[in-house]
Amino acid sequence: MWQLPIHFQREQRQLELAGIDDWPKLAELKDQDLRRLGRNGGASEARLIKLRGQARLVVEVGLEPADAALLLYAGIASSAGLAASDPHQLLVQMGRLQRSLTGMASPLLDLATLRSWILRAQRRPTN
Repeated sequence: MWQLPIHFQREQRQLELAGIDDWPKLAELKDQDLRRLGRNGGASEARLIKLRGQARLVVEVGLEPADAALLLYAGIASSAGLAASDPHQLLVQMGRLQRSLTGMASPLLDLATLRSWILRAQRRPTN
C-alpha cells in the first residue's frame, strides 16, 4: 500500500501531483526527476532521494516498506549494499537501531530473516 510516514507528507503530496503514487514508480525516478520535484514544491530533494532508496529496496528485494526504511537508517541504501552485507554485522547494527527507534515494543529482526534478505539481494540481476 502506498502510504508514506507522516513526516513525508510534503514529499508524498509532491510525488502524487507528479503522478507517482506507488513504490515501483518512485523506484524508477532518476536524479534529475528528484531535483525537479524538489524545486517545484515543498518537497526536499534529500528526502526524496531517501524515499527512492526505500522504494528500490521494496521493489528490487521485495521488502516491506518499514523494513526497507530500517535498512536505510542502518546505512544500507541499495540492493547492492544489502547483497554485500555480512548478516552477523547487520544483525548487530539493525538490532541497536531497532531498539533505539522502537524500543522493545516490536519483535527484533533475526539472523534468518536478514540472511534471506541478503540472498534475495544477491540473486537480483545486475544491470
